[in-house]
Amino acid sequence: MPKTLCIANQKGGVGKTTTTLNLAAGLAKAGKVTLVVDMDPQCNATTGLGRRPLEQHPLVGEESLRHSLLTTNQEGLMLLPGSRRFRDVELLAHADSDYANRLIEHLNHDTAKFDFVLIDCPPSLGSLTQKALACSDEVLMPIQCEYFAMEGLKQMIELIREIMVGQNQKLSFAGILLTMYDPTLELTKEVEDDVRDFFGEIVFETVIPRDVAVAESPSFGISVLDHAPRSRGTRAYIELCMEVLTNVS
Repeated sequence: MPKTLCIANQKGGVGKTTTTLNLAAGLAKAGKVTLVVDMDPQCNATTGLGRRPLEQHPLVGEESLRHSLLTTNQEGLMLLPGSRRFRDVELLAHADSDYANRLIEHLNHDTAKFDFVLIDCPPSLGSLTQKALACSDEVLMPIQCEYFAMEGLKQMIELIREIMVGQNQKLSFAGILLTMYDPTLELTKEVEDDVRDFFGEIVFETVIPRDVAVAESPSFGISVLDHAPRSRGTRAYIELCMEVLTNVS
């Protein structure tokens, strides 16, 4: 069975989708057969891998997910694309619907051939994020090095603890990832010190720097590892991949 990682944070713009795509590419390059599941109605994970959103989200269909999986430019990395159709979002998010149960069933039974499944969640604490957490093994939380990081992180951790108690007792923390890290800013160091002091060992040693190459790569439909292999961002995501393979797999 694959290791399923939920990449989640209720704040937008923290590097959640960017981390999903680049970590997935790194895992694939390390020989791990990897699947990205786009659960965000914005479908940035889909377009960031050079694909178009579907008319209907595969998770609301009756067929096995294997009929909807798409290849990417990275060998060993596949994509379950998202959909921007509002009705699909409603069906997936509705707590008591058959579609919600089908989502969990799909992700638990149709991904056996993969080593890793990475779920890109919407920037919210809503039903889609909760369902992704309910069918994951671990949750990875990217946070931007800014003033409100700790406040948002505490809300996210409260939700994760609720899921652990009520819906998914196997769920655990893969780690907290500091993103958009700028060592020249005093605020960055203050946020890092606060997060590491408060959360200790669940914070990844790796930090993701601010790097224009990371921001550019989705427009080419490839990871930063392929777009700018010698960049600071690539080095950081390779280090993150090594941490994940050591601590999570």
